[in-house]
Amino acid sequence: MASRRGCLRLLLVACLALQVAAYVVETGDTGLARDTASVQDEASRGTKGNSQLTSPVNVSPPGCALPPGAAARIQSYQSVVDTIIDYVTTGDFKGLVYRNLAEMIDAFGPRMTGTPELEAAIDWIIDKSRGEALDHVSAESLLVPRWHRSNESAWMLQPRVKQLNMMGLGGSVSTPPEGIEAPVLVVKSFEELRMQSAKATGRIVVFNSPWVNYFDAVKYRKHGASQAVKYGAVGALVKSITPFSIDSPHTGQQQYDTEAKIPVACITVEDASMMQRMQDKGQMITVKLKMHAKTSKNTTSRNTVLELRGTQKPNETVLVSAHIDAWDVGEGAMDDGGGVMVSWAAPVVLRRLGLRPRRTVRTVLWTAEEQGRIGSTDYFQRHKHDHHNFQLILESDSGTFTPQGISFSGTPEATCLLREVLRLLHRINATQVTSPMKGGPDIKVWQQLGVPTGGLLNDNERYFWYHHSHGDTLTVLDPDALDRCLALWTSVTYVMADMEDRLPHGCCC
Repeated sequence: MASRRGCLRLLLVACLALQVAAYVVETGDTGLARDTASVQDEASRGTKGNSQLTSPVNVSPPGCALPPGAAARIQSYQSVVDTIIDYVTTGDFKGLVYRNLAEMIDAFGPRMTGTPELEAAIDWIIDKSRGEALDHVSAESLLVPRWHRSNESAWMLQPRVKQLNMMGLGGSVSTPPEGIEAPVLVVKSFEELRMQSAKATGRIVVFNSPWVNYFDAVKYRKHGASQAVKYGAVGALVKSITPFSIDSPHTGQQQYDTEAKIPVACITVEDASMMQRMQDKGQMITVKLKMHAKTSKNTTSRNTVLELRGTQKPNETVLVSAHIDAWDVGEGAMDDGGGVMVSWAAPVVLRRLGLRPRRTVRTVLWTAEEQGRIGSTDYFQRHKHDHHNFQLILESDSGTFTPQGISFSGTPEATCLLREVLRLLHRINATQVTSPMKGGPDIKVWQQLGVPTGGLLNDNERYFWYHHSHGDTLTVLDPDALDRCLALWTSVTYVMADMEDRLPHGCCC
């Protein structure tokens, strides 16, 4: 009877483990998997004790029909992935991402497109790459714009005198040397501007749109000036694109959609809200805006290309990327210095560990992303004919905080294969696959050719607190989180570059 009860107990625990494994694949909750593994271990031994899961239960993700043997082939990389994780998080490479990033930031500061500082940073990373004995290090030159901020200020003169914390938006024209002094019209949307268009003539329009998310709010930064000038406005001020503010302006690129151009700057959440309250009370608001912005002729910059050549299929490639340029405020540590350093380090770690995959691993560090993805567009035009040879293209441009997995756009079959690969990252609880891809603005263009694309999925709830502001400094990043991001990035890169299975190309709908 006791033996029969023991067998029944083992059967029940095995069923539970299979159900939990399916749940873990969908949610990334490896903590639950470890708890279940502990129960399973105790049941098999008949004793109490602490055990830890060292490999996930080998079942395919729910709803996935993997090619025959694919799950076993992918799971056979567990020991290699564990080696990468150990080397990066506790071994000789621990902390190097943070230290390399600090070295770049301290030497060159923010890396605005078209500046000597950006080009010096590119030279530095090229030299550093050659010192790592990678197989190929090069740069592809292209023309990029150059916009200078220069002196700028904004003062509210009525109903009281107050200096407004502001920053010009990228590409803005300047004011006359003496500045612009005009009454203000505050609106919350383009629709409200249209309804109030008779009041816009001769005014500075202030856009005080509510924060919903970045993609809903950024249209006011991009198109606010062009919408305001249609109704006769002489200037525009846009509430900073952020859900949290300590009187911090957030800059960014804007674009003129009309021949008529007016100066445009960002102001803080606090000041936009204050002027909204004043207008609601019927008070007249007057602002003096002075900007000496300037656009110079295009200059030369470079995309940086690094390679670890594949052993069997060198023409097939897994590409990892980030953008090395940054705005002229803060340090560009979060946007996108952390992404630069984990993408740079992925082939470096593989070379140091002697892990040379079947396919080529290529890192590309884009230039001039902030001015409209200029570097990545140039790269796409040069290399789109080779799209069928890309196994996977990855980008890290949404922060390098605690990693959770990969956001992905690809076919259902490709998604299933990636989910299987991400199960190897259970030790650092970075097993999630979400769709569609986010955080990869430079690589989204490849989706039209059917190439699978992925972005680094991380716990970036605070990302837009610092985005394009003076607060984007090294202090917002955590060395241990950077190490885990690199462990995820390098592991996925290696397995995808070495695995026998080919990710299918096609519609990512």
